Amino acid sequence: MKKILVTGGLGFIGSHTVVELQNAGFDVTIIDDLSNSKIEVLESIQEITGKLPEFHQIDLKVKKDVTDFFNNNNIDGIIHFAAFKAVGESVKKPLEYYENNIGSLVYLLQEMRDRSIDNFIFSSSCTVYGQADELPITEEAPIKKAESPYGNTKQIGEEIIRDTCKANGLNAISLRYFNPIGAHESAKIGELPLGVPQNLIPYVTQTAAGIREQLSVFGDDYNTPDGTAIRDYIHVVDLAKAHIAALQRLLQKENKNNFEFFNVGTGKGSSVLEIVTAFEKATNQKLNYKIAPRREGDITAAYADTNLANSELNWKTEKSIEEALQSAWEWQKKQ
Repeated sequence: MKKILVTGGLGFIGSHTVVELQNAGFDVTIIDDLSNSKIEVLESIQEITGKLPEFHQIDLKVKKDVTDFFNNNNIDGIIHFAAFKAVGESVKKPLEYYENNIGSLVYLLQEMRDRSIDNFIFSSSCTVYGQADELPITEEAPIKKAESPYGNTKQIGEEIIRDTCKANGLNAISLRYFNPIGAHESAKIGELPLGVPQNLIPYVTQTAAGIREQLSVFGDDYNTPDGTAIRDYIHVVDLAKAHIAALQRLLQKENKNNFEFFNVGTGKGSSVLEIVTAFEKATNQKLNYKIAPRREGDITAAYADTNLANSELNWKTEKSIEEALQSAWEWQKKQ
């Protein structure tokens, strides 16, 4: 049984990916520093899959602790989620983002090089494209100057991985996510922001639940049909399954280059106001919202061309926006 390390494995996307890995028969070890997640998620993963993954509370910024972990564990592959991920926050705290997102990546790759560990999946983002000239965004789209320090850490991260693959023969796949939403159908795991949510859907569900007074829609003067920004919202379970497909590709040596990258989305864009309407329809909840000024670092529109991921990874999304929003609401109600 292949042993897979999942960093940030108690986070939103990480926990759903751990579930899919265990369901697919992998032996999973999680590293998480619990800075943006809760230890209770571990138990929830066990409840869903019937198996408790091994867990280590480690801060990946501490090189000695990373080395100690690898001295004591044999790993067949790594899925690297652990990173700070809020665009707006990164504009205010750039140094924290560079230290956390870049430092931890370098330490992991050094350990992989020194121990000849292959198979690395990187949690990247469509923010690497910046404001794209053409939609939908293909993998051939130019990498433009990042609009935020967060986006820049993903661009730099991919460059570091590419250089490592070239120099050390590492095999890696970078998955460029669009906007993950929703929760597991069991409502046992979901998006659990600590403090004020930075992402749209947790703010929507918390507003519907009365935790937040009002949802702010940032900007209604974008060049889109209803003036609000457009994104490609993908169900987190579909996204988790893309990681399994990418991992299998590396393990079975089906990759065509030792560094590959794929867009992971639905291929369809939805505006913020369309999401608000869809949520109200899916859940029968009225949302109190207001239009607020644009947020620094946000772009007008981004949605994926998913043809490459569909054909090469033999993967495609299966769940609808309505299913994603309904599952997010079920998860919120359980909180």
